[in-house]
Amino acid sequence: MPKDGFLAPKAIANRMKAKGLQKLRWYCQMCQKQCRDENGFKCHTMSESHLRQMEMFSENSTKFMDEFSREFEQGMIEIIKRKARSQRKNANELYRDYISDKQHFHMNATIWETLTDFVMYLGRKGMCEVDETEKGWFVMYIDRDPETLARMEARAKRERDALDSEEKHQRDIQRQVKQARLAGELDDELAQPTELQRAHDAERIRIVGLVVKCTDKRLQGGAYYKQKGCVEKLVDRYTAHVRMTTSGDLLKLDQEVLETVIPAAGGRVLVVNGAWRGQRGSLEAIDEARFCVRVQLDSGQLLEAVEYEDVCKLALSA
Repeated sequence: MPKDGFLAPKAIANRMKAKGLQKLRWYCQMCQKQCRDENGFKCHTMSESHLRQMEMFSENSTKFMDEFSREFEQGMIEIIKRKARSQRKNANELYRDYISDKQHFHMNATIWETLTDFVMYLGRKGMCEVDETEKGWFVMYIDRDPETLARMEARAKRERDALDSEEKHQRDIQRQVKQARLAGELDDELAQPTELQRAHDAERIRIVGLVVKCTDKRLQGGAYYKQKGCVEKLVDRYTAHVRMTTSGDLLKLDQEVLETVIPAAGGRVLVVNGAWRGQRGSLEAIDEARFCVRVQLDSGQLLEAVEYEDVCKLALSA
């Protein structure tokens, strides 16, 4: 029985070796042929087909180099998008993932001589965030998909709104402290921390027809946080039934988790604090720099520099 043939041990071993990656220096990108050893590569470079391919390359080398570079870049970007979209990854690890495909385009056929050159190219083009460390180059993909950018902007807006709400609360506390000092109710030398008490001003948003905003992050897992609603009914001194605008749900909310809403210029408002409390009017202008508004009362009086907390939007049916 002949020892050579398709099922011979040597033939099987040769096929198994051919399936794996071979040395890069014995690969011909123009012919897309991988040689097993130095002698095989030398024989290939002397073959008629290789000489024909090299003649074509010499006639328009820029075209071939650009094409190989583009294919290499697309393959690497696909891996970076998949594995380094939200966190940094080592460039060498990503490159090893790329070359694990036997049919990959080799870097020595591109315009980049080293992986460092390619990583720096990605950074200059703004496709990736690149950073050189003691452990080598790290990259992170910059996602410029419109939907992703919209989600990021929406998340940033929610964070800004939460910060604005906290700043508004701090300004309200500072204003109350200032009013107390001017009224002689607070002695700076004897001032001691005390438990917060419900003040009469706290009831100012408990008026039927006002449009208010929920600030309770714990209610239904935050489902109603920053959601607007209309006060429909007063339950007691400190709570009210609020009909949420988006969902239509009717909630029983304490006044401490509600805050006033400022409409756009021209909207109807109610003065909820100060000497003109209870007066209705129209919002004339908003001064964002000073955190106040100008209100034209129905009685004809023009109120200047009214703080955000002292007016609230009225529902159309109110």
